[in-house]
Amino acid sequence: MTTEGWTEAEEALRLLSTGPYALDVAAKRLSRGSGVYAWWAAPSVLPDLPGPANAEVPSLRMLYLGRAGSLRGRILRNHLRRSGSSTLRRTLAGLLVSEGYRTTWTDRVVLVPEDETRLTAWMHANLRLTWAEDPEPEIAEAELVRRLHPPLNVHGVDPEHVQAAVVAAKNAYNASASE
Repeated sequence: MTTEGWTEAEEALRLLSTGPYALDVAAKRLSRGSGVYAWWAAPSVLPDLPGPANAEVPSLRMLYLGRAGSLRGRILRNHLRRSGSSTLRRTLAGLLVSEGYRTTWTDRVVLVPEDETRLTAWMHANLRLTWAEDPEPEIAEAELVRRLHPPLNVHGVDPEHVQAAVVAAKNAYNASASE
């Protein structure tokens, strides 16, 4: 990584480590610019998947880190709406299988509409969000995922840090609906 890339990742981490926003507040503040984002939760949410603590609110830990060409679009149209276009939603549904989330097959496995709504409500109740605008979010995301090992991230994480429960949840979700 170049010195400039390292500096950009450090600045992104500083911004991601600020106090996370409730999702209704974040929805009003998210920009349309590109950047990286982090999802945070209390340790009691998915307690078997520890993540790095938030610098300003140590009672929250990072669960997932991603990038977006449009922060507002990625968060509002994908992560808070459609499992078909959100790895985060599919992973959460797989981890929350005991909650009885139901799937169906379209061109891929997706939650049934009622459970899309239910998962969004769960996310609003349990998750918080931070973000950092960045013109080249791929660089910051790759460096921060490699360094921080958010438990719900699989791609870009060193193999020894990949959470077996997350891989199993993704596989269970994908196998939950038949063609």
